[in-house]
Amino acid sequence: MSLKELGWHPYFSRQFSDFRKMGYRPARILSAYKKSYILATKNGEMEAEARGILWYERGEVPIIPVVGDWVAVSIRPGEKKASIHAVLKRKNYFSRRAAGGRKRTGQGEAIAQIIAANIDLAFVVAGLDHDYNLQRIERFLALVQKSTVRPVIILNKTDRCSTYRQKKNEVQRLFPEITVTTMMALDSRQVKKMKNFFRPGLTTALLGSSGVGKSTIINQLLGYNRQTIGAGKGQHTTSRRELILLPEGGLIMDNPGMREIQLWAGEQDLRLTFRDIDETSMHCRFRDCRHQHEPDCAVREAVENGKLDQRRVQNYIKLRDEVRQLQDRRIKRRKK
Repeated sequence: MSLKELGWHPYFSRQFSDFRKMGYRPARILSAYKKSYILATKNGEMEAEARGILWYERGEVPIIPVVGDWVAVSIRPGEKKASIHAVLKRKNYFSRRAAGGRKRTGQGEAIAQIIAANIDLAFVVAGLDHDYNLQRIERFLALVQKSTVRPVIILNKTDRCSTYRQKKNEVQRLFPEITVTTMMALDSRQVKKMKNFFRPGLTTALLGSSGVGKSTIINQLLGYNRQTIGAGKGQHTTSRRELILLPEGGLIMDNPGMREIQLWAGEQDLRLTFRDIDETSMHCRFRDCRHQHEPDCAVREAVENGKLDQRRVQNYIKLRDEVRQLQDRRIKRRKK
């Protein structure tokens, strides 16, 4: 494939001029396992390892190579193996707070975990069975919209829900500017509707909890069973991120199911996901209103009048408090 078909863009080409003079070649990371990688180049796929310095340079946003990254590599003579020397600056990335630490007590080091890079479009997939959860959809959207990636919401498993049209309308009312679609991923004809979103060089990603049907969707798009489906409850067994080339052009990233996301965001990043609450809060008496006990709170008044949903406001307050605690830990970390 050409670099352009792999998602190469002038943004990356401008960065690469110095690396090209040094004899390095551009490549894109398709999959990663610990410190080993599979790369895509214009000459085909190859295995690679990252130089040790990339693992020791630290900061709030690590530069450890991740799936979707464009990297500068040297190819070992006579081998289908490469060494990664540098990660090009990312156009965008999905990040969450790294696992570990004493999160429940508000302690532990605040470090970002980059889970994917250089995405153009993200499908947030939710099941219309036991997985249907508006709070979780809002949390995934906060992660996507923070990264300036265009989201599309897919409500899967219409065969498990007799009221799927009402649920679609419910989600669409909450997010009028986002495309919301329903499907039964087991029906290949319905999945084919997604192909309108793909084109050569475009990178898409699937996000959602385990068992919502992400692997089934990928198998239908590919036309064969590449991704293993878990027996019984339909939970897929994806254990690592992988960037997959689609037959009609474009790339799609499968992600392990994430039941809970520890956000790595700021309050401003929640405004796109909760635009209705943010606009209403402009009429609160206090600029730093918490929408709980303060007098003349426009948000609480809107809930009482039925203009805002109480569940949605409560979830907004929960996420806002979470990102405020994160911000406090990030400030303390920088002072050390």
